[in-house]
Amino acid sequence: MKLHLLAAAALATVLAAPALADQLEYRALIQERDVGHLKLDRQGQKIAVDYNIKQNGRGPTITEALTLDKDGAPVAWSITGRTTFGNAVNESFKRGAAGAEWRDLSGPGKIKGKDAPRYYATQNGSPLDVAMLAKALLADADRSMAVAPGGTARLTERDRRSFDGPDGKLEVVTYELSGLSLNPTYVTLDAKGDLFALASAGFILARKGYERAADKPLRDLAEQLASGRFAQLQSESAKKFAGPVRIRNVRIFDPKAKALSALSDVVVSGTRISGVVPAGSIATPGETTVDGEGGTLVPGMFEMHGHMGQEDALMNVLAGITSVRDMGNRNEVLDTLIDRIGKGEVAGPRITRSGFIEGKSPFSSATGKLVASEAEAIDAVRWYAARGYNQAKLYNSMDPKWAPNVVAEAHRLGMRVAGHVPAFSSADEMIAAGFDEITHVNQLMLGWVLNPGEDTRTLFRFTAQARFPGLDLKSDKVTKTLDAMVAKKVSHEPTIAIHELGLTALDGVPNPGAVDYIDHMPPAEQRQLKQALFGADTPKQRADYIAAFAKIKETLAEMHRRGIMLIPGTDLGGGFTYHRELELFGQLGMTPADVLSRATLEMAQYLHQDQALGSIERGKLADFFLIPGDPTKDLKAIKTIRMVSRGGTVYFPDEVYLKLGIKPFSTPVKVSLPQN
Repeated sequence: MKLHLLAAAALATVLAAPALADQLEYRALIQERDVGHLKLDRQGQKIAVDYNIKQNGRGPTITEALTLDKDGAPVAWSITGRTTFGNAVNESFKRGAAGAEWRDLSGPGKIKGKDAPRYYATQNGSPLDVAMLAKALLADADRSMAVAPGGTARLTERDRRSFDGPDGKLEVVTYELSGLSLNPTYVTLDAKGDLFALASAGFILARKGYERAADKPLRDLAEQLASGRFAQLQSESAKKFAGPVRIRNVRIFDPKAKALSALSDVVVSGTRISGVVPAGSIATPGETTVDGEGGTLVPGMFEMHGHMGQEDALMNVLAGITSVRDMGNRNEVLDTLIDRIGKGEVAGPRITRSGFIEGKSPFSSATGKLVASEAEAIDAVRWYAARGYNQAKLYNSMDPKWAPNVVAEAHRLGMRVAGHVPAFSSADEMIAAGFDEITHVNQLMLGWVLNPGEDTRTLFRFTAQARFPGLDLKSDKVTKTLDAMVAKKVSHEPTIAIHELGLTALDGVPNPGAVDYIDHMPPAEQRQLKQALFGADTPKQRADYIAAFAKIKETLAEMHRRGIMLIPGTDLGGGFTYHRELELFGQLGMTPADVLSRATLEMAQYLHQDQALGSIERGKLADFFLIPGDPTKDLKAIKTIRMVSRGGTVYFPDEVYLKLGIKPFSTPVKVSLPQN
């Protein structure tokens, strides 16, 4: 009874309170660093918003103006500014007797009639839409309502606690706001129903004066709540069959021969492959059988540029990616994720870790270890080496003069070195310093077009790519770099798909990498996939960007021709985007079989993991996936995955996708359990 009385009192408070306080300010923190603000200024029924976040030299800069009705719902809303990567925003929403209409970067839309949704989820606005919607849901009988442009938002209470600050102790409640995207948002409201904080595992936006007190507790809470959700998905979706599993009637992709086998049966016992035998083999008692129906079994793939979180971990496994090289993370967060994957609590790939080292500057990335001297950078290398990291990754703000000694120490300790080209240096200098691998094709090519003193710690490292079309690949400066890479056996991880997205994606149409899967996604996700990444203020600038991407592919094709090892990784979270990365590799002079071999066995060899991974052979770990088509003829076949085995734990991706609101890509697999 007491809880019901408290709930009624809280609801009465919400209904009686004004929609928002007159002025509120919130501070944004990443790894305890203040990276920006959200400021709300209400005058009567109008609200002005100033939202500015900057981390690693980039972030959204947004201004909003709203007019509210008497109940606090928006009737007019304008949103202008720039997205994280500089795309211009001019978004609007209005609602009247005839209905609701809006315009964002994906295009215009409207819902006619007096019953059109009263609340709007912005595409590129500040978190104010979440704050207003959460408050409105508190006053709704079932805490559920339709939202424009689409979807039904739901609010579920998850936690209560209090924080001390300049206005005294505040009692706050954290809610799960779901129904608007693949993953819920965790929003914390005060007793009036106003926004107190918005938190995730690595970020918090909290009421000014309370941000330090709320930072770790609410981030930990968000991580805990998200973990519970992914643990539930794992519990419902991961199949661990008793006894051996025999997958019948499949052709196996052999990455050594770069061809498919004859029809075969593959047997898994525990975590490993116990047999690869001709089709029609005799099963033993107690086996589960899976009918492959003449499809193809492909070794688990390697995504070589991840920054793993729980969602990415799940989506990669479902996409046939059973191994990921993490290229920089919050070390303690990744520790926890690896531990939970290892225990089977959540789904995820095998993770190979890179030790992220960044120099301290106003543009520093809040990842890994920040260092202020060469000695600190060398200490960071030793710290990572002692904990078994595969390589060190050096980043933009590190002083390039430190590189030779930092690299030498990494090599002495048995670690490789990869990374960005630090600002005010070039790929040539990092190759001379001993880099084993250059990360991102723009980082490689910028040294051919930059002028002395130009700073690549900002968005300039993206916009300067507009200079690429004029490059002569036979010029001395280009051939010098490529010759050095060949001579020193320096590899390159180009992340082609993210450059395609940044340079060629247009507002209002699906981005090139999403064309094959966008129709399967929920409406809110489709909306996000129909906008440019890098802003282009004129048609000429966009034309220059598109020409730059053509030059990038021409450069990579020349590198492949020269025998430089190109490594497939996305820096986009992997999953569906990794499939696009492989398609783009296929435009560099590689056959589909070449690409699949590169994504499987060759990457296992690159990471010295080929004794256990990379091919489907007796004794190796049971990492593979089943598709109905022939990927050696058409690489798009890998996009219709029916089953994934990650160390003998089996997933049927479409079962999980349905729980996330994603439409299936294939048909169910026939599984026969052993008879008692």
